[in-house]
Amino acid sequence: MARTAPLWPALLTLAIALVQIDHAPLWRDELATWSAASRPTGDLFRLAANIDGVAVAYYLLMHGWIELFGDSVTALRLPATLSLAGAAALIAVLGRRLFGGRIGLIAGLLFAVLPSTSRYAQEARPYALATLFAVLATLLLVRALDRPGWWRWTGYAAALVGLGLSHLLATSLVLGHAVAVLLAWRQHHDRRLGRWLLALVPPILVLAPLARLGRDQQARQLGWVRSPTLTDLPDLPGELLQSGTVGGLLVGLAAIGLVSRGRRGVVLGACGLLPVALLYVGGLLTPLWVPRYLLFTVPFACLLAAGPLAPLRLRWALPVVALAGLLGAPAQASLRRTHETPRSAPIDYPAATRIIGAHQQPGDGIVYSPRDMRASLDIAVLYHLREHHPRDVLATEGPVAAATLDTPECPQPATCLTTVTRVWLLTLGNHPADPLSAATPAKETALRHTFQITKTWPLPGLTLTLLTRP
Repeated sequence: MARTAPLWPALLTLAIALVQIDHAPLWRDELATWSAASRPTGDLFRLAANIDGVAVAYYLLMHGWIELFGDSVTALRLPATLSLAGAAALIAVLGRRLFGGRIGLIAGLLFAVLPSTSRYAQEARPYALATLFAVLATLLLVRALDRPGWWRWTGYAAALVGLGLSHLLATSLVLGHAVAVLLAWRQHHDRRLGRWLLALVPPILVLAPLARLGRDQQARQLGWVRSPTLTDLPDLPGELLQSGTVGGLLVGLAAIGLVSRGRRGVVLGACGLLPVALLYVGGLLTPLWVPRYLLFTVPFACLLAAGPLAPLRLRWALPVVALAGLLGAPAQASLRRTHETPRSAPIDYPAATRIIGAHQQPGDGIVYSPRDMRASLDIAVLYHLREHHPRDVLATEGPVAAATLDTPECPQPATCLTTVTRVWLLTLGNHPADPLSAATPAKETALRHTFQITKTWPLPGLTLTLLTRP
């Protein structure tokens, strides 16, 4: 039973996460993954030199995955699903190693039912993979500290490399690992500290160039991120776990576990809290504070939260896990409708592209506003319509040729619009009364002077307009 126990959290994670995995449309970050990973490898490296360089390893992984399994919504999200299923199993293994099989099993099952697990198991981004490596690296560290050996330290170093390549900021987990190593060194006064420091050398050598590239690209990539405020810390559990109620329950149980689990509880607390503190302080100095970047800390909260349930018989502990799942049910339903934030403002890219596909004519053009990564309107049209999309009349070159996720546009829209008699206008937000007002001033002027509105379709989060020359 002990050997097969980790399978149950993994299977439960798969069973929950696979439900309606393709129901919510790809959102802008996932569209960026598709845009990057679907390029030839040479073009992918040229993109990484300009933007998203810290994610190049993940994009290469997804490039190979797409070559094998295609780029449907399900196919794009499945690596994240498998990653978090693996993480759930490793949580059970780590919990058994630290506290016993019961805590490991409860922690793994608790992780499986969290809304955040489903949310990021259904997202084609690297956060799930980083979570898997975070648990794996911690497990390998525990084993190396218990029974030091060069191959154990080598495995730990390799896991840290994987952690940093999947998400560079997740390497802040090393702060928690430092606490574990220092406590072990204080107890034994042997070579553990030196061997741990030596094990950090390969990850530093591999990841340092990536960190420098990320620093150079940060202003462009994270310029939209605001500085954190004091209210962000109490709001973090609910935002990270996708449910304030579930966040409160998990934090309450984890706090009890932190004070009742001795030295190992302190280590788990450090693994969960020190990365939060670092990201918060760093976010005050430079754009960094994005709560989803901290997904890798959730397994350690689950391990602490399982502690107070350990004295109970399993048949009494499991209802608490079920309660967490029940409290998260509204969030589970909501995240399967949209991945946008807030969820009250979904963006229905598929609806817009279905209308374009049904009503477009040969020679049609299309104009987007705004034209940036935060909207990804053009990438959404390319993903859903492929080679059947209207001509991007304002584009001076495609995003692949430009080695970016943006598309450079004609500086004088009126000149570029002379080649079409019908044009689609896709804008972010709802503007049914005057859809042209949502365009930039230059685009609005060119469209008003040259075209007439034929029809407007107000859609969730979007306005689609067809214009024709009089």
